[in-house]
Amino acid sequence: MNILIINGPNLNLLGIREVHFYKSLTYNDLLEFYKFLENKFNVTIEAYQTNHEGSIIDKLHEAHFKQFDAIIINPGAYTHYSYAIRDAIAAISIPTFEVHLTDITKRENWRRVSVISEVCVKTFMGNHFESYEDAVKYIVEERNQYAE
Repeated sequence: MNILIINGPNLNLLGIREVHFYKSLTYNDLLEFYKFLENKFNVTIEAYQTNHEGSIIDKLHEAHFKQFDAIIINPGAYTHYSYAIRDAIAAISIPTFEVHLTDITKRENWRRVSVISEVCVKTFMGNHFESYEDAVKYIVEERNQYAE
């Protein structure tokens, strides 16, 4: 099973930015965690991080042609206002799962709305790195429903 994980703006600053929300683990630690998930769930993960909205959209378009079984996306702040990313998710035929390190429903008012959630299969949040694990576990357990 091939899973693409797309991380948006400022995820590359994990361990530096707002440690009280995001803890002290770094983006490299997150990449190592993906290796753990690959071994634990017998999946292949391709990770991608960018700070640019158009690059996320391009990666989603590219994913359509690379035959990924699922996409996990943490679009960062774009979650709350990027209808372009929402439309890109809706345009491709790959089950997409929304992930957030923090619980966005318990953050600032503007963070409580996700414009992408209605085009995602499910949202996982508030469990830091384990939010990704929760998503991968769900995808693997539901593979017959989502894998083609």
